[in-house]
Amino acid sequence: MLQIRRLTHTGPGDPEGTPAQWELHRPVRAVALALEAASIPASAVRVSGERTASGYRVCAGERSGSVRVEWVGPPGSGAAHDEEEALSGCVAVLRRLGWTALLYRGPRRRRFIEVEPPAGAGRVGLG
Repeated sequence: MLQIRRLTHTGPGDPEGTPAQWELHRPVRAVALALEAASIPASAVRVSGERTASGYRVCAGERSGSVRVEWVGPPGSGAAHDEEEALSGCVAVLRRLGWTALLYRGPRRRRFIEVEPPAGAGRVGLG
């Protein structure tokens, strides 16, 4: 991903710290790739839908172009207990890569990250 940024970067500043155009058009995929590249574990589910591993889950955010990151796991896994530390690590990775990432507390006091393109990058739809 960083090599793609280096090769496609046309503006001022550090190409590694600025999302590429393809990332802005596919933010859910880009955020998931960034977390995977940082060796942060993704949550996993069986075909039946039963969650089998704790980790991050990425989905489209409420606003166009935004992404939501949650820390989830199977019942009894302790994912809710680990989420603040785990999501703080995700925030650090995403910010280093140029994304605006803010940690929030939602319903039932569960934390999540809202991720958006950096200011000035413009909003794009989730295509």
